[in-house]
Amino acid sequence: MSDETPEQLHYTQEHEWVRDDGERLVVGITAFAASQLGEVVYVDLPASGTSVERNQPFGEVESPKVVSDLFAPVSGTIVERNEALEDAPDLASKDPYGEGWLIVIAPSDRSEIDGLLNAAAYRDHIS
Repeated sequence: MSDETPEQLHYTQEHEWVRDDGERLVVGITAFAASQLGEVVYVDLPASGTSVERNQPFGEVESPKVVSDLFAPVSGTIVERNEALEDAPDLASKDPYGEGWLIVIAPSDRSEIDGLLNAAAYRDHIS
């Protein structure tokens, strides 16, 4: 696993990343969060169609060490969830920026993205 902080992503102070794919936002946990958790053994994600509110919990990740809430980086509706995590939850820790993504959100207010951290600010936050 890498500790990189990809420049093109946005970040939350609660260690989620956001990739803006135009109309939709892909969300996952950062490599830093994954390294703190260790191997993820369970991921609890809501169904597609679920509304989420910015800065409010939307699910959980569980490792042998801890259960951590996942926080929505923006308000909107979940349009997809990573079904692969049901059978392979450790993808969230092994490949957090790739196959380990969590959900896709259709944002209700795209301007909320502006309140997220850029890569440099996130690196400062975790250092």
